[in-house]
Amino acid sequence: MSSQLHHILEKLEHLSPERLSEVEDFIDFLQLRDRDKRLRQDFAQASEAAFAKAWDNDDDALYDTL
Repeated sequence: MSSQLHHILEKLEHLSPERLSEVEDFIDFLQLRDRDKRLRQDFAQASEAAFAKAWDNDDDALYDTL
């Protein structure tokens, strides 16, 4: 176990049950936010090939310089 994790666990041991519940909610929030970020990145990456056909064309080349 890393020293940082050990230090956090020591702090958690001193919290009330109500505060522990808040910490758990915050951890869940962070995990959800990270998952949503990864999903957005994966979606953008998966969409690049499909949008490349629409975006990379001679008619729209003028907009590439903006």
